[in-house]
Amino acid sequence: MQVQRAATPKRREMAFIAIAAVSLSLLGGLAWADLAARHFQVSQRGRAFQPTDLDINRGDVVTIVNDDGDLLHHAYIESDQFNFDSGDQEPGSKVDIAFTTPGSFTVLCGIHPKMKLTVRVN
Repeated sequence: MQVQRAATPKRREMAFIAIAAVSLSLLGGLAWADLAARHFQVSQRGRAFQPTDLDINRGDVVTIVNDDGDLLHHAYIESDQFNFDSGDQEPGSKVDIAFTTPGSFTVLCGIHPKMKLTVRVN
């Protein structure tokens, strides 16, 4: 028969410190990844994207804002490397696109076919 010893306060403290260190390390890595990503804002106004071209890095986020007071928009990307679909965007709404794949992508509006945004991801 084996006798189990109760954890001493010192052992509990050491276990707590080890768990805390691992947790902080993981959270710090996530925070660092978020800090490394840049954020860009693109306006949808007057049936156009503004700006019309962006050069970004992989992991960066593009926020598309419907700044038209009375028009719906619908941003989407269809490519072999990356796809995105915002669904219908009401006036004032925002949608984030995290570009995780390098390449050149065209963001279009499903409602206004002449709207075009070119995003080059390094």
